[in-house]
Amino acid sequence: MTTEHNPSALAIPPRRILLGPGPSMVHPRVYEAIGRPLVGHLDPLFLELMTQMQQRLRQVFCTENQLTVAISGTGSAGMEAALVNLVEPGDEVLVCVNGVFGNRMSDIVGRVGGMLHRIDRPWGEVFDPQEIQEALDRSPATRVVAIVHAETSTGAWQPLVDIGRICRERDCLLLVDAVTSLAGVELRIDDWWIDACYSGTQKCLSCPPGLAPLTFGPRAVDKLQHRQTKVASWYLDLTLIQQYWSERQRLYHHTAPISMNYALHEALALVLEEGLESRYERHRLHSRALMAGLAELGFAPAAQQGHRLPVLNAVWVPEGIDEAQVRRRLLDEYNIEIGGGLGELAGKVWRVGLMGESARRDNVHSLLMALGELLTSTTDSAEGTAALDAARAVYVS
Repeated sequence: MTTEHNPSALAIPPRRILLGPGPSMVHPRVYEAIGRPLVGHLDPLFLELMTQMQQRLRQVFCTENQLTVAISGTGSAGMEAALVNLVEPGDEVLVCVNGVFGNRMSDIVGRVGGMLHRIDRPWGEVFDPQEIQEALDRSPATRVVAIVHAETSTGAWQPLVDIGRICRERDCLLLVDAVTSLAGVELRIDDWWIDACYSGTQKCLSCPPGLAPLTFGPRAVDKLQHRQTKVASWYLDLTLIQQYWSERQRLYHHTAPISMNYALHEALALVLEEGLESRYERHRLHSRALMAGLAELGFAPAAQQGHRLPVLNAVWVPEGIDEAQVRRRLLDEYNIEIGGGLGELAGKVWRVGLMGESARRDNVHSLLMALGELLTSTTDSAEGTAALDAARAVYVS
């Protein structure tokens, strides 16, 4: 019987190996947490969970920012929340664009009436701090600089320390998109002079999608408190949301997604139990093994050398490979998901996520073995064996 005539079959999906750009795989403890009994969103037990979750988020963000919350929505809601709260009509904003998500930030700036200044790099490359300094020289009234730390569409990893220093010297706010980097690669909000940052639960936190961790530092909070106009979005207005997250008030704002908060609370516990440095090293190790194996199969990295994300590995698809067909066969025949390209890289690259629970040796081996078979149409290909051997060599070195 097909799923068309048996709709209940759709409710029991297969167990996929999720190696795309998100969502990542989920730890059994997080699955268990999301199924716990509901309580009210103002129940004392839930309010205590919120307090604990804020403390854990501060540890993972490496910050002491009081305004550190989980926005009810995906990472895109975090992006929009950050911008609609920091940008008023007429404010000058510099957006650094080197992929899909810089483009999205530019769009939001226009929607809230900000004056957009934009600098671009080729997709897969990162920005030199000098470029940002020169852009601020051209537009000295800029109030916010927005940049992506880990560009999910390209696999590029943007250094931030010098940019934070430049923004602090120019008295403008630094807003960072860390949707793909939080808990996967080093991110230090306070030490790097980052004023506002948002992320998503479904990447390196290995939690289902549905919440957007967000933190505002003192300078961002000051901007929020001294706005001349109301925040354009009622739902994402942090002047209201922070009252719900404040331990002193806990004023009702909206009905929080209780089960998703359970899940994030547990996912953060797992991150902290592993330790941030150990977690970063785990991602680096499995990325090195994966890329060594993919190189044996003829795949070259797409992001700029020296700035390649270990959590999101983008590679050029060699000529002669039907990239969409191979991805579909990986899904149908091996239950492995990887991502295709977005925007101007559509049809040209694959994006292989090794984020959180997905960053495991077995997953690296399974993908390389499957690709070796699919690309050579044999189950004992020399190419596949060489790819596995290259990955194993990384693990034993």
